Amino acid sequence: MSRRARKRVSPGRARMVWASLVLSMSLVGGGLAMLVDGTSAPAGLTLSPMVAVVGEGMESIFRTDEPIAPGRWDSIVIYHSASPYGTPTSLESRQRELTRQGMGFHFLVGNGAGMGDGDIHVGYRWMDQAEGLHSVGQSTQVDPRSAVGICLIGDGNRRPFTRMQVQRLAQLVGSLARELGIDPERVYLQSDLAETGSPGRYFPEAQFRELLAGQR
Repeated sequence: MSRRARKRVSPGRARMVWASLVLSMSLVGGGLAMLVDGTSAPAGLTLSPMVAVVGEGMESIFRTDEPIAPGRWDSIVIYHSASPYGTPTSLESRQRELTRQGMGFHFLVGNGAGMGDGDIHVGYRWMDQAEGLHSVGQSTQVDPRSAVGICLIGDGNRRPFTRMQVQRLAQLVGSLARELGIDPERVYLQSDLAETGSPGRYFPEAQFRELLAGQR
């Protein structure tokens, strides 16, 4: 063994290196999505599962452009994209065609097809603290103006969501519920509120609720 002492990389520096790598990969991924979809990506930011490992956890979602007012949000609604592939750009484009108001969700959770598996996209509606475009039918349980909308990329009526997706969804919902003071009883599937198959028959609700309970 050489007498010259080998320099050890400090844990802090290692985390910085990993964070830089994750950020650069996210930027490259965003650029590729823009090229594939043919339009520029909507505003927002994306958190990779690796981000939590390197120290930039869910707390970053609360650093919004518009301050979060106390009592602003009182429920959470979970949807699916009803498509096997999805990116912020593709959903923005599709929903602009349908509503002319852009992507109506506050958050997206990727499945590895378009977005990375478990990637969380924080949409511009959340960053601006703007209401989502919810479809809750005739339900009176939820006021769409004060509900946080989360969309899982994938079609839950055709195939299961990935394990990472479900875990990251539970982390996201748990963080939102704690920070915003939302009772777990007010975390809904879209199918709880409207006559729809979203987020689909393959959505593992029991597993999700168990993971969510572990977040408290």
